[in-house]
Amino acid sequence: MSIPFAADRTVPKGEQTKRQADAAVLLVGNDLDVAEEIRFELQAGGHPVWLSQTTRDALRAARSGWPSVLVVDRALNGEDGLSIVETLRHEGNFTPVLVVGPPTSVDERINGLKAGADDYLVKPFDVRELAARVEAVLRRAGDPRARLQFGDLEMDLVERTVRCAARLVELLPTEFKLLEYLMRHPGQTLSRAKLLEDVWNAKFDVRSNVVDVQIGNLRRKLDPTGERQYIVSVRAIGFKLRDDD
Repeated sequence: MSIPFAADRTVPKGEQTKRQADAAVLLVGNDLDVAEEIRFELQAGGHPVWLSQTTRDALRAARSGWPSVLVVDRALNGEDGLSIVETLRHEGNFTPVLVVGPPTSVDERINGLKAGADDYLVKPFDVRELAARVEAVLRRAGDPRARLQFGDLEMDLVERTVRCAARLVELLPTEFKLLEYLMRHPGQTLSRAKLLEDVWNAKFDVRSNVVDVQIGNLRRKLDPTGERQYIVSVRAIGFKLRDDD
């Protein structure tokens, strides 16, 4: 399985469990010894695990949509890992997150939950308890990979359906794939070259109008009346989903 993320340094390239369909875990932390213990326990339960050691890479991986759950250590290279949770929730990303932090006050743990964490585990902990808590947050949330939402756009990745303002929108396979990619990168301006490479898996001449044609098709299907433009053009750069009403 190709993971659009290259920051992992604890899992050898090519190492994959046979149960790839099981929920993937993004582990965010700097203590490699602890990370290895957690990885071993979670993979024993059938979960592929990848490691990020920076806020930037963790956000990039989470935004890509492949993790089913994040385990975030608050102590992250002098940063507070809770900022990852706050950023994702602000962007409308509700992937379950288990936050791990040092012994602290009840008020501080409550603040972590209010920031968007689904659970909070205090150090030191038994990795078996962490694994059990990961399973618990997954049961409560279901698999977030099955559904994407951006404003009043809703995409069901299992049923392969799209609704816009509660209206069912019929899309062709390439249109669906293009919209999915846009929804997995909320608020980001995506160049034509990037869309060609990641959606069409090809490096065409950037002057090709295939992206513009498909964007035009999507715009008409999402808003047949022309009253609202869900996908906007960013001059000389590319396209992005409109992030306001």
